[in-house]
Amino acid sequence: MGESGGIDSSEGRTMPKAYSAEIRMRVIARVEGGASRREAAEQLDISPSAAVKWVKCFHETGSCAAKPRGGSTSPLEVNAPWLLTLIEEQPDLTLDEVVSAMHKHGIAGSRTAVWSFFERHNISFKKRPARRGAGLPGRGPGTSMLETTASHA
Repeated sequence: MGESGGIDSSEGRTMPKAYSAEIRMRVIARVEGGASRREAAEQLDISPSAAVKWVKCFHETGSCAAKPRGGSTSPLEVNAPWLLTLIEEQPDLTLDEVVSAMHKHGIAGSRTAVWSFFERHNISFKKRPARRGAGLPGRGPGTSMLETTASHA
């Protein structure tokens, strides 16, 4: 029935492509020429429900173009200048600190939303180095392992 299309990366399924404007207009032309929606659908190897929807849309709007797909926009994009300036001025902020600053300014959002926003804007966060733990006794920054072992012998 439909034309096979690309992969929906979020779920790994094959998604059908939208039918071309040409096939849509051919269905509408046949219906306008006296064929039933079902007959037009069978002649052009599409589903009858698609023909019904296209003809209805054409009569209501004068167009049968496919609806746009994808392209959702993050609500954080409205605040893009503020967020980008924040990171430019304080590049060592963690995601949690960015979320906290957003909330103080009345901007809703989560770590995931902030991460996705910065990823779209090609901004990466480097992990902070691990803090030094208790370590071995007597091991200061200038003490080598050999000196530590020799002093305990």
